Amino acid sequence: MRDYEKETTGRVAFIREALASAGAAGIVFGNSGGKDCALAGILCKMACENTVGLILPCGAKQNYGADRRDARLLAKQFNIETREIDLSPVKEALTQAAAGQTALTQAASANMAPRLRMAALYAAAASENRLVAGTGNRSEIYMGYFTKWGDGAFDFNPVSDLTVTEVYEFLRFLGAPPPIIEKAPSAGLFEGQTDEAEMGIPYQSIDTFLLKGAASERDKAIIGRYHSASGHKRRPPLMYGA
Repeated sequence: MRDYEKETTGRVAFIREALASAGAAGIVFGNSGGKDCALAGILCKMACENTVGLILPCGAKQNYGADRRDARLLAKQFNIETREIDLSPVKEALTQAAAGQTALTQAASANMAPRLRMAALYAAAASENRLVAGTGNRSEIYMGYFTKWGDGAFDFNPVSDLTVTEVYEFLRFLGAPPPIIEKAPSAGLFEGQTDEAEMGIPYQSIDTFLLKGAASERDKAIIGRYHSASGHKRRPPLMYGA
């Protein structure tokens, strides 16, 4: 297990350096009520008093229920300024506009939410001289389980080297609200969605592979397939002549 007291000190220093080098006055992050944003939000608040968490419901019913409840619970416990922007009408309008020109797939529709959320985060950041904090963890990044130009976009990420297992350990160390730690990981893109069910593999198996190199043949195949197919998400865009 990591020394999370030392990890806290190092990550707070990292965040403060990011702010100083950019000449930024504060931080904004998407507070979805999930584990990763909770950890990133706590660390950002420790590093910078001027940290704002945006609750950004977009289409899924759970965004207005458990997600919102847990986001507010985190904000109250750690005294994080919170605002809410309802993006459901925006997604509806975009869906209707796009539907007339292309046949939207389920994946394309689901990925609208994180991209609209990122647009809202950068609107706030640009208007208030803030940096956008990323919240993706190592397990998700390796699997490519994030939306390109959605939750995969940010100015800095203080938790990107942590597996899901380590994120939970860190949250327990920091005393995060139990409901956030206990609920199933979910991107909240549609009703009943969970990360592990969608990928077909538990995070524990992914983390064991990342931390120890051990996995069953079945799990290795799934992990290899996801990692290979998502390589483009982890690389800079292709540019002619670059």
